[in-house]
Amino acid sequence: MVSKMEEGRCALSLLPEEQKITGIDCHVVGRVPTLSETRSIPRELRRTMSPMTIFACLATREALAQAGFSPETLPRTGVSIGSTMGSGQELQSLFSSFIPTGNLDCVRTMTFFKIMAHTASSGVAIAFGLNGRLINPVAACAAGLQGIGLAYETIAFGREDRMICGGAEEYSPLTSATFDKIGAASHADDAETSSLPFDRRRAGIVCSEGAGVLFLEERDHALARGASALAEIVGFASLSSPNSVASPDAETSAACMKEALADADADPGDVVYVNAHATATVAGDQAEGKAIETLWGDSVPTSSLKGYLGHSLAASGALETTACIAMMRSGSLLGHRKGFQPDPACGAIQYARSGQALPQGLVVKNSFALGGVYSSLVLAPAR
Repeated sequence: MVSKMEEGRCALSLLPEEQKITGIDCHVVGRVPTLSETRSIPRELRRTMSPMTIFACLATREALAQAGFSPETLPRTGVSIGSTMGSGQELQSLFSSFIPTGNLDCVRTMTFFKIMAHTASSGVAIAFGLNGRLINPVAACAAGLQGIGLAYETIAFGREDRMICGGAEEYSPLTSATFDKIGAASHADDAETSSLPFDRRRAGIVCSEGAGVLFLEERDHALARGASALAEIVGFASLSSPNSVASPDAETSAACMKEALADADADPGDVVYVNAHATATVAGDQAEGKAIETLWGDSVPTSSLKGYLGHSLAASGALETTACIAMMRSGSLLGHRKGFQPDPACGAIQYARSGQALPQGLVVKNSFALGGVYSSLVLAPAR
């Protein structure tokens, strides 16, 4: 993923004509290609899994392998994987059958395991035999970062030593329709320029899908087994804004970042990069940009990766956190895509350039959501 972003490549594409639906005008999406690895999951488990659960399971397998564990050797481990809701595809299929007839006889039993809100975290726990604490934050676009933050707090509080955490999302026309009906979706038909965070030409959100999963481990346990840590989580905060269910709030955005830094026992001056939530909506990017300006002015490089990936909702915070860790490891930033035209209304902030050097220091990752949900995570280089 990161290597393709370093090449400036975009993961978005135009929906085929047969997949477009009447009543919405957003036709660019970010879809996961057909995966041959899906069949590596036993059929009896796949029968209860929607695409988002399968994405989460495949990402978990990669995370465990990188951490040096297999399901057979894994000690007690918890799960914290966020989601927006259960499977949108399965919900649409269920009601398409039920509403015309009022009869559920044609609905398969396994459907209900796919539409439950905690389908991703439950599916991962069962697939990998995990019997620790199971958490499934359902907080829309902040759910993936909350999944990581709650896992961090679970370990810090001594309730678990290891957690599988992150977020998962699958594409459904209902997803795009949600943002289209509230006037927040991009109607651009050019995939390359459809998602333009912080750009003066930005026109709204482009929905995508996927899963991001991290393996967190208490530091002493990791050192005892000789594990090579990629980064450390040192701070987390999640706040709510009572001001609006939909309108972004610069004051709460800034307060959330400050609280996450306080949790890390750090100051704004310790931060070397901010990975913004910035989804390419006019108001949302302005509010977050002004909040970043409040804390750092133009002294700290900032970028949003949604120009490459679109907005994968519950998965976005986790996917973008993995990209932040990759940047910290390489010492090189991912900036905005070629042709970026910054909008002065988003504040006088410094926009990261791809290839710009990233010094050692703290990284702040933001994820904000409809309903007034604000979450920020603080990452530090591995000691």
